[in-house]
Amino acid sequence: MFFHKKLTHTITLHPSFLGPRMREFVTQRLYEDVKDSCSGRYGYIVAVVAILEIKMGKIIPGIGSAEFDVQYSAILFRPFKNEVMDAVVSTVNHMGFFAKAGPLEIFVSQVLIPADMKFNPHSNPPSYQSEEQKIEVGTLVRVKISGARVDATAIFAIGTIKEDYLGVIE
Repeated sequence: MFFHKKLTHTITLHPSFLGPRMREFVTQRLYEDVKDSCSGRYGYIVAVVAILEIKMGKIIPGIGSAEFDVQYSAILFRPFKNEVMDAVVSTVNHMGFFAKAGPLEIFVSQVLIPADMKFNPHSNPPSYQSEEQKIEVGTLVRVKISGARVDATAIFAIGTIKEDYLGVIE
C-alpha cells in the first residue's frame, strides 16, 4: 500500500531563475511537479520526504534554460489486487458506487455488492440498503480490491464488498 522509494525527476528552469536562489527554485518546482501526481510504475506520490541530490544543471542550447536532475525520496501509494482498505463513498447509482481511498477511486459494481442490499433510487441521497446497513454518499466502507488497471498517469480499481468482514464500517 505505502512505500518509501528513491526517485529522479528532471526540472527545467527559465534563465530568469538562475542565480543565488536557484537551489530554492529547483526545490520548489520539484514539490509542485511531483506532489499528488501519479506514476504508472510506482503509484501515487503522496509526499516528498527529502531531496537527496541536485545534480549540476545543463544549459539547453538555443533557449538558455537549464535542466537539473533531482534525486529525492518519496512516500508512494500503490494498491494491489486482494488488498483490503477503507474508503469513503463518493457517488451512488444503480450500477454500483464509487469510493475514494486517498487519491484512489474504487468502483464497486452492483454484482459485487451482497444480494440483500438493494438500490433505492427514491431515498435522498440514493443508496444501497439492507435491513442492517445503508450505503450512501459519505459512508465509510471496507473494500477489497479485486482488480486494478494502471495507466501512465492514473490508477483505476474495482472492488468488492461481497465477502466476510467487508462493507459498512460502523
